[in-house]
Amino acid sequence: MKILIVEDDTTTAAYIRSGLGEEGHEADHTPTGIGGLELACTRDYDVLVIDRMLPGLDGLSLVRALRSLGRSTPAIFLTAVGGVDDRVEGLEAGADDYLLKPFAFSELLARLNALNRRTAVHREEVVLRVGDLEMDLIGRRVTRAGCEIELQPREFRLLEYLMRNRGRVLTRTMLLERVWEFHFDPKTNVVETHVSRLRSKIDRPFDSEMIHTVRGSGYVLNAAA
Repeated sequence: MKILIVEDDTTTAAYIRSGLGEEGHEADHTPTGIGGLELACTRDYDVLVIDRMLPGLDGLSLVRALRSLGRSTPAIFLTAVGGVDDRVEGLEAGADDYLLKPFAFSELLARLNALNRRTAVHREEVVLRVGDLEMDLIGRRVTRAGCEIELQPREFRLLEYLMRNRGRVLTRTMLLERVWEFHFDPKTNVVETHVSRLRSKIDRPFDSEMIHTVRGSGYVLNAAA
């Protein structure tokens, strides 16, 4: 998941970001409501974590502004303001969930996962992201660190399969079946050749590698460390 944390308590924000990172999620942070509004309107997030008591634009006003602008990204209030009327007000403002401070990170994570699952049912995946690598499945466009990368159709299909299976070792047989639709071994180095070409485009021009060879097993794509 890619998550935006709008929280003016830097200690709390750092704690949440650290926990999410350990779980393999990406998180941006801003301490102000205005910053949250700008980021939520200009970037794509799976879930928003918002404090109610924010400097400038408060959390309630932030969520109301997002909903009035047609932004439907799921939002959870994480706040010390916890009366019944406060929770009702937050949900009626457009939030999807409400969690009181102090909180357990495990519960926050469970609620974030639940919100993401709920919306994923209604959301077709059109953009794949792994670290700073992004693939637009509709526009057939690939970028890394904001730089556009030109791929041939088979290279695009190979990268898509790797990205959809990030962190998973994919064997040569799996790649032949899913990318080339070969259900037999053609006795060629077609996989190795295309992986090498792909590396020359998405790895070598950058500071860190994302496609790794697992000796004797296959290949795995992971976010750059």
